[in-house]
Amino acid sequence: MRHVIALDVGGTGMKAALVGADGALLHEARRATGRERGAEAVVETILGFAEELRALGEERYGQPASAAGLAVPGIVDADRGIAVYAANLGWRDVPLRALLSARLDGIPVALGHDVRTGGLAEGRIGAGNGADRFLFVPLGTGIAGAIGIGDRIEAGAHGYAGEIGHIVVRPGGADCGCGQRGCLERYASASALSHAWAAASGDPDADAADCAKAVESGDPAAARVWQTAVDALADGLVTALTLLDPRTLIIGGGLAEAGETLFTPLRAAVEERVTFQKLPAIVPAALGDTAGCLGAGLLAWDLLTHEAPQTPHDPEVSA
Repeated sequence: MRHVIALDVGGTGMKAALVGADGALLHEARRATGRERGAEAVVETILGFAEELRALGEERYGQPASAAGLAVPGIVDADRGIAVYAANLGWRDVPLRALLSARLDGIPVALGHDVRTGGLAEGRIGAGNGADRFLFVPLGTGIAGAIGIGDRIEAGAHGYAGEIGHIVVRPGGADCGCGQRGCLERYASASALSHAWAAASGDPDADAADCAKAVESGDPAAARVWQTAVDALADGLVTALTLLDPRTLIIGGGLAEAGETLFTPLRAAVEERVTFQKLPAIVPAALGDTAGCLGAGLLAWDLLTHEAPQTPHDPEVSA
């Protein structure tokens, strides 16, 4: 059976899969990234993980993988196949495409940015399926974005397109690691909301999920913290939709798991702010934490054919 290898590397864990020609997840596995061991050890873990998947595929399906796709965080030069910089993994200018291809006996390898790769999957086979223009915004430790145009993701002239977490929504506000003050992700990311709720509740271990539960139970302090984040998010999103005019706005990441506790006030806040702009459909992401891996598989298949897989199936999961 013809198949490809897909890997999605995060700061704490990595997901990998064998993906069939019909888009089926034939096998899925997860492994710790182990970033505390250093950048070189992380790269070796990625290469070794892919090598194991290649052997598994050859044993199980009678032939080695035809291609591989790899999604990584940070700054990525997809054209040259280089992971330029990732603060949370400690690497600079790593030629991951060449290294992975060499480890896998020369098969073609695609390298992509994790959020844009996840957005590719959401656009083709997830919540954005059928939308000619969409914006995918995962709300996690930070906030990033993927701009979908047809069946591709716009990377920008220098690979920085979609960084809406660094739209300034509160001028002169909290310092951001990017060097600006008042950036969206300092107010509406899962980590920002966790920090705000920990301070408001007096519980240093409280996080965004706890805040959502408190909102649902009617806690007025939690409602204030939550609404502050929603208002900042709406301000950033309206700026983005003013520039991009998406048909569908897909919200993912940890905060999206709050469901209508997030989406009901967010839709209302965005609607209050639009004037001449067309209001997009605001929907939750459909693929969860498998989006990056599925997108990496799509990148791999794109190297082999113009016909992208259409429908993912239930995976076999291993530790």
